[in-house]
Amino acid sequence: MTTSPVERAADQFVSALAQWRVERGMTKKQLAARMGFDPSYVSHVEGRRHKPTEDFARRAEAVLAAGGAIWQRFQEYDELRHARGAALHRDPPVPVQWMPPGTGLIVEQEVAELTYTDGAYRCRIRRALYNAGVEPVTRYLVKIAVDRYPHDPAGSNRHHRQHPLSFEEMDLRAVAGEGGAAEPMHWRLKLDRDAAKEVWLLFANDHGQFPLYPGERTTIEYAYTVGEEKWGQWFQRAVRLPTRNLTVRLNFPVEFEPQVWGVETSLAAEVPVRTPLERHNDAERAVFEWSTDAPLLNARYRLEWRFRGESAPGSGDGAAPRGEVPAPSTRDVAAPATSTHDGVRAWVSHDGVPGTFGEGIPVSAGVAQSAGAYGPGQHGEEHGPGPGAGAYGPGQGGGAYGPGQGAGAHGPVRMPAVQGSVRSHAGGQARAEKNGHELRASQRMRGLGIVQRGADLLRQRARHFQLPREEDDAREAVDALRASLDRLEAVHDFSKGVGLAAPQIGMPVAAAVVRPPERGAEPVILLNPRVVDESGDADEQYEGCLSFFDYRGLVIRPLRVDVEHARYDGTRVITSFERAMARLVSHEIDHLEGRLYVDRMATDATLVPVEEYGQTGRPWIY
Repeated sequence: MTTSPVERAADQFVSALAQWRVERGMTKKQLAARMGFDPSYVSHVEGRRHKPTEDFARRAEAVLAAGGAIWQRFQEYDELRHARGAALHRDPPVPVQWMPPGTGLIVEQEVAELTYTDGAYRCRIRRALYNAGVEPVTRYLVKIAVDRYPHDPAGSNRHHRQHPLSFEEMDLRAVAGEGGAAEPMHWRLKLDRDAAKEVWLLFANDHGQFPLYPGERTTIEYAYTVGEEKWGQWFQRAVRLPTRNLTVRLNFPVEFEPQVWGVETSLAAEVPVRTPLERHNDAERAVFEWSTDAPLLNARYRLEWRFRGESAPGSGDGAAPRGEVPAPSTRDVAAPATSTHDGVRAWVSHDGVPGTFGEGIPVSAGVAQSAGAYGPGQHGEEHGPGPGAGAYGPGQGGGAYGPGQGAGAHGPVRMPAVQGSVRSHAGGQARAEKNGHELRASQRMRGLGIVQRGADLLRQRARHFQLPREEDDAREAVDALRASLDRLEAVHDFSKGVGLAAPQIGMPVAAAVVRPPERGAEPVILLNPRVVDESGDADEQYEGCLSFFDYRGLVIRPLRVDVEHARYDGTRVITSFERAMARLVSHEIDHLEGRLYVDRMATDATLVPVEEYGQTGRPWIY
């Protein structure tokens, strides 16, 4: 019997709760006591006799220190639960984020600003702190480290021995408090190396001590400088303490023509930040700002940029020491030899401590060496030949769009026709040839600009549009999808209908277009879609995928799905799809959630090579 999406989400929440409770060695009664609930309450929730509330989920997350896993499961459940009807009411909002006794420091607000001036980056961190612990905090650990060539340790060590990070250059300063009550903070050295510094910021100065006692609040602000030859073109924040609001701000000269984008890294995947960056010009400065509320613990948010202006730094020789280009690691993709961003990395973390108190929030800044969906770099065969950008990146050739001409950050891409000649076979399907050899189906799709299985972008959750503010971006994505479908239909007969999701053409946004099996039918446009209900009846049919076109596989899908999706003006509607359209729509929504149809196949099922598949050109039978 098929359960509803809401029931599955509730089961996943309960599973996460029980898993973390067992891992922390707590009984249900012990957990309930730590959370401040009746002894039987946790048992009722795990037994599905009580529905979890926001307050319950927040307390469980805080007590079990689950790194955001419990809270994320609750949010997924809560969204589905309240999407089913307007008559349902949400739980009353929790006015203050509850934390168990002894939690330690809480970051109520953080503003991190990075400013480029006269060949150097000045990093300024302002953090509003609340001591929810049981001991006074007397010092705060700050770590700063740089790595000029992360893919060439020997070359990096040589570079930093010749160009060590110095306290004179850093000009580290810190204060606690605000306005006339602000107190300079002395600091004490903990570690001093060529490429790494650690210092304790002390809640003390020449005039006395000012510890942060339990139940008290204060604001600390510290700043330091690193030269552009040691700092690269990204700035990362990692959430290690409970944080209620995080804002990151970049400040560059307008004449540098900066382009900025953001990436979020969680325990599960790396995806574009889920809210857009805001830009405004202040005199001759370009200021970019991004913020988020209640970020998950252990999440990392990275802003990256590139400068296009002729007067911007980085126009000189960017080669590694001794003219060598650092070799790419197994995780990252090295920049091409002509890149001037050869891998500077800096990070900062801190601890507020009564002696050796708790863990703080690391901060990273440096150049993005992983090309992935956004950064410059040289991609492998999976994305096409030649030096080129990832999706949204500068360059020629490859990248997630496949071969072609990349237009730069968020710019259009010219998709080429299939390379080589095209001929038709008896079934009416066009086949491509190159140098007299027939291309495989996946090669034809890659030649048409379709991202193929194995690319990280296909395993990432797509970013939702902020509508109607991003209406132009949404229309641009839909236009690109429709144009790609036109090219695809020129070389293949999609008798079962066809769909295409934005990640499949290198755009990490929540948009998809589905063309029904009926000839001449209007395509369905899906923006920010999610399945909110489905039928209990299902069937099993063969599916193919443009990103995995050499095989077909049997997949069980519901015969009806109800999908909530957005219009360009931001209004949301629920549309019901049945049979073939239910299968096509579900397939595309899976893409937007980072799944492929092979993930839904039975464990003992096998893929059928397309050459052995006998149903090409035939619609599904119901």
